[in-house]
Amino acid sequence: MQTKGFWLAGVMVTLLLASLPGTVQGITVPDNIILHSQSKLYEPFNFPHARHVVLVKECSYCHHHTTGTLEQDPNCVRCHRNSSETKVVSCRGCHQSDPFSAVAIKEKNRKIYHLDKPSLKAAMHRNCIDCHEKMKKGPIGCQDCHKYTREGAAFYNTGEFAPKKKPVKGGH
Repeated sequence: MQTKGFWLAGVMVTLLLASLPGTVQGITVPDNIILHSQSKLYEPFNFPHARHVVLVKECSYCHHHTTGTLEQDPNCVRCHRNSSETKVVSCRGCHQSDPFSAVAIKEKNRKIYHLDKPSLKAAMHRNCIDCHEKMKKGPIGCQDCHKYTREGAAFYNTGEFAPKKKPVKGGH
């Protein structure tokens, strides 16, 4: 009877440890990541990485071919067939904040497939919102994640900076 209890406790501890982030295949996995690439207009956003690791369980869903299972997309496999995991797994490691700046355009190699690589903002939004809609779980609205800074509210004409409504003649 006591052996059964130890076995059950061992299984529970193993399951608990497997669900906790820490290191995955030698990579340190942060519990939370503060995203602040648009800090001029938006307050920093806390991305609960640990929660996503537990829910999704496959790093490559977000990190493409940089970590997790090997790439399967035929367009990607053309070049990434033998790609191994990389040390750079952040979105910013591959996606630029402003891919249309003069510097970024000058750096582009016309022979590389990634001419259509989305900006950092587009990559994160496509990945996050598409997954949240598919799973019917998680925020999908702008203000669900991003609270405006005072400068952002002024830029987007919201809150105290919103245009004041004027009464319309004729009662409409």
